Amino acid sequence: MSNRLSGFIDYITDRGLQVHSTRVRQSGQLWEKFDLTEDKRRVQHSISKSFTCMAVGLAIEEGKLSLDSRLGEFFNDNTSVNGNLEPSLDPGNITLYNLLRMSSGHDSPPLWADERASLKEKDWAKYYMSLPLDRKPGDIFTYSSGDTFMISAMLQAATGETVRDYLTPRLFKPLGIENVMWESSPLGVTLGCAGLSISNEELSIFGQLLLQYGLWEGKQIVPESWIRFVTGKQIDTKGSPDWAQGYGCQFWMSTHDAYRADGASGQLCIILPRKDAVIAVNSQEDRMQEIMDAVWTEIYPLL
Repeated sequence: MSNRLSGFIDYITDRGLQVHSTRVRQSGQLWEKFDLTEDKRRVQHSISKSFTCMAVGLAIEEGKLSLDSRLGEFFNDNTSVNGNLEPSLDPGNITLYNLLRMSSGHDSPPLWADERASLKEKDWAKYYMSLPLDRKPGDIFTYSSGDTFMISAMLQAATGETVRDYLTPRLFKPLGIENVMWESSPLGVTLGCAGLSISNEELSIFGQLLLQYGLWEGKQIVPESWIRFVTGKQIDTKGSPDWAQGYGCQFWMSTHDAYRADGASGQLCIILPRKDAVIAVNSQEDRMQEIMDAVWTEIYPLL
């Protein structure tokens, strides 16, 4: 057992927090690690969103998309109802930027996991486009996995490749992440919002790429300007301390001048620019703020 993570391990053990794996990197090196069980590939849930965001940045750099790209440029509105909507409530007018920062205008965001599992319509983009908005996009944050699925669908329509296939030569292979499994919709659109399976070690490598603003082994594989943009606050949020710091584009802002990708059941990739550090955690635990508290109490002061 690692001495440097012993306080963290005691903290999570005493509280019954089901943390499987922890990786801490600092100054480009592995600082310490902890594995309760084998660090195998696990579904990373909404951490998948942050990978999808990297695909968007690359597609924008290649001229395939822009932040002002609208859903209506790629998908029909699909219902006669939408033809009578005022423009501000027409999902066709949702921009890529609205989707990235979770401000599409739905009170009850579509395509949550339970709905995806039971939805009879196989064309999820068609279903999303059939739902009128509750308010004008762009003003209010409402966390929406459906928004990220539509980002994935938009990128596939613009590039002719799924997000998974698009990222394979551009991101996964340069990072040494091989044979990536990523769930898809019934029509073969990479889920985007969830469903990516990687190990915690691989997640920490992704975090190191973010910390280095897209530079990897001397090559800029993601534009620095894109990472700086998407990991900065874009919209206000409410919630527990680490969920009330604001949202960027598929990234959460955190206390301690940090930002993170996170997923349900306690997957965390915390980037600490001031400490030149990355903390990656894989768990099977809904008490995510308690895991964050353990990080701030028992790991952060040691860095």
